Amino acid sequence: MKFTVNRQAFLKKLKDVQLAVSSRSTIPILTGIKLIASEDGVQLTGSNSDISIETFIRTDDEQADLEVSGKGQIVLQPARFFSDIVNKLPDETFTVEVKDHVQTAITSASSSFIINGLDAGNYPHLPEIDTDQSFTLPVNLLKKIIKQTVIAVSTHESRPILTGIHLTISEGKLKAVATDSHRLSQRVIPIEGTQGLSHNLVIPGKSLQELTRLLDDSLEEIEVAIAENQILFKTEDTLFYSRLLEGNYPDTDRLIPDSSSTEVALEAQVLLGAVERASLLSHEGKNNVVKLTVKDGQVEITGNSPEVGRVNEMVSTQSIDGEDMEISFNPDYLKAALTTFGPVDIKLKLISTLRPFVLVPSEDKNEFIQLITPIRTSN
Repeated sequence: MKFTVNRQAFLKKLKDVQLAVSSRSTIPILTGIKLIASEDGVQLTGSNSDISIETFIRTDDEQADLEVSGKGQIVLQPARFFSDIVNKLPDETFTVEVKDHVQTAITSASSSFIINGLDAGNYPHLPEIDTDQSFTLPVNLLKKIIKQTVIAVSTHESRPILTGIHLTISEGKLKAVATDSHRLSQRVIPIEGTQGLSHNLVIPGKSLQELTRLLDDSLEEIEVAIAENQILFKTEDTLFYSRLLEGNYPDTDRLIPDSSSTEVALEAQVLLGAVERASLLSHEGKNNVVKLTVKDGQVEITGNSPEVGRVNEMVSTQSIDGEDMEISFNPDYLKAALTTFGPVDIKLKLISTLRPFVLVPSEDKNEFIQLITPIRTSN
């Protein structure tokens, strides 16, 4: 195997596949990058137990300046070591040549490395997924859905199913839900070309976070195909595979209240600022708790830390309807939820002191919901 390629173009692809490589893999060959050179170009593959990424550099890509003079395949590891070498090479182009079956020469201008590769025949095969039933999503919308829901994914392995985002596709709509049992985030969007499709799956939150790092803002659409235990996201030259979590996701629809006792309309950024300031004190104390009080037509945010001090802030609102209410919560949960809305008007819906409260955008109330469970306090 032998090819010469533009270093910067290769590095971009290399960094993409490195997202799927773990330095602590129990399968040694998976700590490396698989390279396959053919007439059409060079394929790079990285994989771990959760995700696999495969990308392709084409010989007709002018920016890559790729010339393949010998077909073949090799695994170079560890991936970070290989990446560091390419990153430090002196010239704009470099050459990779496999000699004596696995010994690999990497040369650029006056620099030359010889590293020991591994037989690519021992590299695990990626799953084959039928794309006949695939559908497409706008990339910017997919990234937004992930950002809005992944904040509520559980980080505890005691309930593995909650470490994922639950996706359901039916009747031409995609619903994404995540919950760690303390908070919930749900987004519903209509998607074209799925009227005849029905899917119910849970994708690891970590996998989707890596997907957002891979997706360039210049991409417009991404193709999605689903198999029994895998999902494939496909762009023009890159394939992103993720395993699916096994088990039944809890019925989260019953957690979302149908009515409320108190409803407050206000700007998301105004409430976010107040909660951020209150959390400065709550983080210094033993109990990370902030209180929201609705009384006499006003909303007050209070942070009280006996060890440090107290903060009170009246929050500017657009309207308040319903009963007076007092509710305590983890400010980090509310800050994360408010950040996902951006600079829009929202409605805060409260039921009672100990019942979960809901945040929705003032428009499209059913499309995006954030739910947070209050904290029981002694005072």
